[in-house]
Amino acid sequence: MGKWFKSGSPWIWMTGGAVSLSLIAVLGLLLLIAWRGLSYFWPADIYQWEMQDDKGQRYTLIGELYDREEVPTERLKSAGYHFNSEPGEFVTRYLVKTGNREFVGLDFRWILETDIVSRSTPEGLAMIERTKNGNFYGYPVAVIEKGQRLELGGDVQNSLEEHIERAVDLADQAMTLQKQDIGAVNYELERLRLKERGYELDDALTPERKAELESKRQQLDQHYQGLEKQLFSLREQAGRDSVIVRDMRGEEVTLSLDSVLDVSYVNRMGFIDKVGHWFVGLGRFISDDPREANTEGGVFPAIFGTVFMVLLMAVIVTPFGVVAAIYLHEYAKKGPITKMIRIAVINLAGVPSIVYGVFGLGFFVYMLGGSLDQLFYPEALPSPTFGSPGVIWSALTLAILTLPVVIVSTEEGLSRIPSSVRQGSLALGATKAETLWRIIIPMASPAIMTGLILAVARAAGEVAPLMLVGVVKLAPTLPVDMNFPFVHLERKFMHLGFHIYDVGFQSPNVEAARPLVYATSFLLVSVIVALNLTAISVRNHLREKYRSLEH
Repeated sequence: MGKWFKSGSPWIWMTGGAVSLSLIAVLGLLLLIAWRGLSYFWPADIYQWEMQDDKGQRYTLIGELYDREEVPTERLKSAGYHFNSEPGEFVTRYLVKTGNREFVGLDFRWILETDIVSRSTPEGLAMIERTKNGNFYGYPVAVIEKGQRLELGGDVQNSLEEHIERAVDLADQAMTLQKQDIGAVNYELERLRLKERGYELDDALTPERKAELESKRQQLDQHYQGLEKQLFSLREQAGRDSVIVRDMRGEEVTLSLDSVLDVSYVNRMGFIDKVGHWFVGLGRFISDDPREANTEGGVFPAIFGTVFMVLLMAVIVTPFGVVAAIYLHEYAKKGPITKMIRIAVINLAGVPSIVYGVFGLGFFVYMLGGSLDQLFYPEALPSPTFGSPGVIWSALTLAILTLPVVIVSTEEGLSRIPSSVRQGSLALGATKAETLWRIIIPMASPAIMTGLILAVARAAGEVAPLMLVGVVKLAPTLPVDMNFPFVHLERKFMHLGFHIYDVGFQSPNVEAARPLVYATSFLLVSVIVALNLTAISVRNHLREKYRSLEH
């Protein structure tokens, strides 16, 4: 036994076991997040409960079953609940999503198993997804088309879906018109206003220029009025029809179809239909904009903002990190100053990220951005252009945050290159710059990509500094659009990490937002993995391409 311990085998087994347990824990965590997040899009059955409370009053409840738990009977009794018969030591209670928020207040409620008289899943029950006030549950009974009530006959689903599809198509056309065409006109009007203001500041607003600007403004106003008429016409057509639904109170409620996105008769669906519905829901989550204070809809702006900011950060941090590493390793003489710089670089890696956010807010936003506004955008003041948080300042802040990682990784790659390679290149007549550019940097490129992978992995998950330098709860426009100059680095943006924080801790409806936290978390992990896999594939390609130089 003593020889076995001295051989070091126990430590090998302990290390392997620790690594295995760590991998199992990470995979288990990812599987839990994936299961809780992706199951949110699975169409759940819609139940109709016949209830009787402790006072003997009967009522009907319609909704989806979200969760269940065992509650001690004594706790319920101490809270003032009276049971008609002794239920035992524990009572099962269910969390039900009832929807219909404008009529029943909160769209989640707890019910006790002892209050349930009966439970059923009628095929006529429908879940109506809306743009506001959440889902609506009930029995669709009629459609109002052009002011006439049309009773829904045998094929209720197809008849109602045709009307909804028409309204959704018109609403999408109106939204596209508002975002693209009307947005472009507003953008051009704002540019004219700033141009006129610039002429005034330079004392160059001649009558000819003023007349020219006024002529362009009138043309844009006429174009705007025409687009506005089209927008109002589309909205009017989208809101022409409505659906009448009988809710759990037994009353008929009229819902305008311009606020309805979809209707699902979940209780009629088979397994294949549910799988198709799951894919549709997942696709909408990835491609749609958020709504209802981020508790409904999709997260496409957050995905776009996260990827765009990370790519911009990578473009900034890579050249600075590589140049700094090359200088420290290839040019700087060993001495106290170089030693202090290396210590500072290593210490920067341990600075809390929120400190970088405060630095970015003070230096980049207020100092550098404010100076740019005074030099190049005086006509927009006092409204800031670059003097307010934006995606460029977020990318620069995270570039500084991840710079030590890139420097250290690149230096390690440079130190692994034999000195004979440098000497051989110089002996053949190449200059030091040519040696670096043609030999050293290509051989060190896999190490540079390793540093970039680590930088991307950290930057994509950072939230604290971004809250100060650019990220917002809801960004009305993306940093990239069809308006010149097409890439707007001064705009604020949405981020998946901040979206998780906002939905999980700032949501007005915690129960509705909880599944979205898991779904968005899994999506953020997927984005980071996709970015890392892309960088790893590039690194492997570079390793194979420059492998011959190592020999």
